[in-house]
Amino acid sequence: MNHQSVRSAIGPALTSEKEKPLAVVPVLVPLPVPGPYSYAVPDQMNVSPGSIVQVPVGPRQVPGLVWDSDETAGTVDPAKLRPITQVFDCPPVDKTMRGFIDWVAAWTLTPPGLVARMVLRVPAAFDPEPWVPALQPMPEMKPERLTPARKRVFELIEDNPGAWTKSGLAHAAGVSASVIDGLAKAGTFDPVMLPPEPVVAAPDTGRKRPELTPLQAEAADTLRTAVAADAYSATLIDGVTGSGKTEVYFEAVAAALEKERQALILLPEIALTAAFLERFHDRFGARPAEWHSDMAPKMREKVWRQVAEGRVRVVAGARSALFLPYKELGLIVIDEEHDQAYKQDERVFYNARDMAVVRAHLGNLPIVLASATPSIESRVNAEAGRYGAVRLASRFGEAALPDLRTIDMRKHPPARGGFLSPVLLKAVGRAIERGEQALLFLNRRGYAPLTLCRVCGHRFQCPNCSAWLVEHRFRRQMQCHHCGHAEPVPEACPHCGTLDHLVACGPGVERLVEEVVHHFPDARTVMLSSDMPGGAKRLRLELDAIAKGEADIVIGTQLVAKGHHFPKMTVVGVVDADIGLTNGDPRSAERTFQLLHQVTGRAGRTGEQSLGLIQTYQPEHPVMAALVSGDRERFYEREIGERQRAGLPPFGRLAALIISGEDKAETEKYARSLRAAAPPSNEIDMLGPAEAPLALIRGRHRFRLLVHGDRKADLQAYIKDVIAAGPKPRGSLRVQVDIDPQSFL
Repeated sequence: MNHQSVRSAIGPALTSEKEKPLAVVPVLVPLPVPGPYSYAVPDQMNVSPGSIVQVPVGPRQVPGLVWDSDETAGTVDPAKLRPITQVFDCPPVDKTMRGFIDWVAAWTLTPPGLVARMVLRVPAAFDPEPWVPALQPMPEMKPERLTPARKRVFELIEDNPGAWTKSGLAHAAGVSASVIDGLAKAGTFDPVMLPPEPVVAAPDTGRKRPELTPLQAEAADTLRTAVAADAYSATLIDGVTGSGKTEVYFEAVAAALEKERQALILLPEIALTAAFLERFHDRFGARPAEWHSDMAPKMREKVWRQVAEGRVRVVAGARSALFLPYKELGLIVIDEEHDQAYKQDERVFYNARDMAVVRAHLGNLPIVLASATPSIESRVNAEAGRYGAVRLASRFGEAALPDLRTIDMRKHPPARGGFLSPVLLKAVGRAIERGEQALLFLNRRGYAPLTLCRVCGHRFQCPNCSAWLVEHRFRRQMQCHHCGHAEPVPEACPHCGTLDHLVACGPGVERLVEEVVHHFPDARTVMLSSDMPGGAKRLRLELDAIAKGEADIVIGTQLVAKGHHFPKMTVVGVVDADIGLTNGDPRSAERTFQLLHQVTGRAGRTGEQSLGLIQTYQPEHPVMAALVSGDRERFYEREIGERQRAGLPPFGRLAALIISGEDKAETEKYARSLRAAAPPSNEIDMLGPAEAPLALIRGRHRFRLLVHGDRKADLQAYIKDVIAAGPKPRGSLRVQVDIDPQSFL
């Protein structure tokens, strides 16, 4: 425990809980420190575990969480400690969330202060929202003679006699603000203060109950029973694309709301899911509160505060929404639970899906996981009985799944300089002739993944990373997708100086646009990519336009695979299905299967006959065979068997140690010293060090150690021992621990 000397002024007092205040309390600050610091509690200031306070750390004032008392806090003389500066007028962080912070920190081997930082990330929300000045109509003070504008105001307030803001009343009555000012001066209104407006309206659980199929109704009943039990449970909804998984878990959300509990719905790409928000609005008459990185700061503050106060009843958010301070959380839903976007690979390395299950267990509440292609881990948990399971095996309205076929690119190659097989082009043309839509999927941004010189062979590489620069022809830039380095596309080779001999190698989505426009010049073509100008707002507009049928051909990266509903989409073409199968990632087959299944599932969702075509050079691969045959159970059985034989998750455990530094030799030497410090174990092996596939990122050289253990092995304790026994990192050296890594780059 670290203790600090007395200093600083006393802040205002506030009682956050009815517990006896302590003379000395531990406070967890949002810094990379191993535990809470001890602080003195000034006279007349009442704090208790969970209170959000302001404390001095060095010369700075930082927010912190009063932590649960420990044995050392009572033995320290308060006169030797710096006092708490202020207690914020904010609901305390409850015991469940404090336990969750400790659990995540212990599991991920992260300083608990950095986990607490994710909870305390909106300091402007710690103070109450200001009340809003308003006007309360006084009908008895109505002037004898009224102008037409004033008459409209009184007609409005006679039907709606409550208090109004000046701007709201002027807008609703269709008059200028000066008309309202004149009436106020005449004594027609009493000035009053209104509480801050809610960020979203309250959901109405009975507004539009859906007509469920018998299978959907049975699944919904299972989820309602889980919510009614007021206990921890985990249920996997395993349903094909278009089977109505969302409508089913909406019934669980309704059940939680009827029990006056809050609900959290995690989504992998919240900034892109306008369609989801509209579906929620259709069901409940109001949108959920959003939580994601694209939010305006003021809205972020309002949502955080109103979640803590319990005024926001449903949050739909990205993975960080898991760390909001819910007042009375009663249900968690993980949509597209298989998605890799739930894994965070910076600062705190955590998988939001797995941590959500822990959060539900600690809070003794139900969690629902939904996917058309469940992760291997969730499938195994369901088969072992650790999760309940409901299966939705058919599409809503009995709409047929698309007819899936592979295109063997060895037999049906594209024209010279092209990337689309004649078979795929013919299918796209037929869809356009019928007034339907086609989707071409390629998981590569930009125009081309590599540019080289025909004369000297020079390849354009990022100066900060061991990665090729991706050409973005629409922006006339070459960009690194790892560090953000960008430079203009040159006219001459920087190595040999030859003009007009630079060649783009391989396709990106921009290059596909060029090819499609050549073949279908009259078609309305839209490109969707996460780095397109305009960001998430433009993407939402484009997705809405596609859903309305305002495009003929859609070309996109993996963001088009994530739950979008395109009613007129009948042909889906996967341009390069082999991309994900060419690396050493143990999850590569699973990810490729999931991605291709999700992409092809965009077709035929409204019952139209539909076709999915997969361009591949290895149609005999088990992933391709499982997709085309529709026998996904064979794929899962094979993949689960291979994982079990190899002792890979979920039958074994993995952790990665990523060692990085500015000097390559020093970084490798330190990685080897850590490997040498690894204690012998019958349950755990340490492999490496090996240079990472992406050996240089942002100017830092990277080496990886892989820790592999039995399913019940204590990897965290083992890694702690390794780091404690090894030399301390000096200078630029840094060690990052990734428990259950999802990426091996």
